[in-house]
Amino acid sequence: MAASGPAPRARFYDGVTAQAHGADVRATASELVIVRRADSFILARWPIADLFVLGDVEHEGVPAVACRGSDARLVADDLELRRQLAQLIPHLAGLAASPAAPGARIAGLGAALVALLGVFWFAVDYGSEYAAPLLPHSLQVKLGESVYEEIAADKEECHGKAGLAAINGLANRLAEAAGYEHPITVHVVAGGPVNAFTLPGGILVFFFDLIEQAKDSSQVAGVLAHEIGHVVHHHPTKGLIRQYGIDLMLNLVSGGYSDIVSTLGSGGSLLLALRNGRAFEREADATGVALLEKLEIRADGVASFFEQMMKEDSTDMAAAAGIWSSHPPTAERIAATKRPPIGRPAFTDAEWRALRNVCR
Repeated sequence: MAASGPAPRARFYDGVTAQAHGADVRATASELVIVRRADSFILARWPIADLFVLGDVEHEGVPAVACRGSDARLVADDLELRRQLAQLIPHLAGLAASPAAPGARIAGLGAALVALLGVFWFAVDYGSEYAAPLLPHSLQVKLGESVYEEIAADKEECHGKAGLAAINGLANRLAEAAGYEHPITVHVVAGGPVNAFTLPGGILVFFFDLIEQAKDSSQVAGVLAHEIGHVVHHHPTKGLIRQYGIDLMLNLVSGGYSDIVSTLGSGGSLLLALRNGRAFEREADATGVALLEKLEIRADGVASFFEQMMKEDSTDMAAAAGIWSSHPPTAERIAATKRPPIGRPAFTDAEWRALRNVCR
């Protein structure tokens, strides 16, 4: 190979200092000679056979040339020089490749990231359906107890033995009818709001205001059956697993510190939690009614409880909130759970009196 003429400028790094030397490059049949442009000093003589392209030629704007056994680097800023070197030295052909446009690279990276998030989101959302029942029950109980301790820390728990025996007895009969193999524990807390909720491990919390304001025992039984529906479908544990999965995904994507990704993720996880909340509530409603009917207990209490709530406050907050509500519209729930007032009472008269006095 004949020697080439003076080539366009390049930059030479000796691998020892950070200084960049303006350089000319000449190729012979056996070596690449790198000369400092300022004073024609020979900076390096690299054997042709030992040259290679360093870096990603498809994405880097100016990939470097290196020589095996040396830490020095040659960066040919001029495209024409890179083409000359690629033509003269076949194994440097990558120097002549045109890198992808930045816009295309960004779009490709964005599409890949969206696809990865979508797969992870799908796995978190639907994988929890199978993972929750596999979580050891003892661990679920510990989780539920720790949450309950925080909730009840500044509240008074009710200890009427007969009342607690009545509501716990019905709760465990309902769970047994559903094929749930673990014990249910119902706590009654003094005061309000008029509400009840379920924690992991089959732990239920009833506020006494709900019991006190119920017009009959069928309403309390309806709410209790609804909460048992949450238990047998592992809704609290599924919610925890999903939230943990979303948090893990955000940390992986953002490196644990990106405010932007965390903000976007918070909105996304909120929508996911609300969607799951509505699905969980519908499933618990249907399961609760089915369990009461299976035990031949009056099942009209679910709908009548919602109807009483609507009479006290005609504004259907769930319907008004729309997509942002964690519960289905109350009118929809009434229509779905409406049943005739037939069947035996959920509690005996003595049990109902004891439950009404559980906090006294």
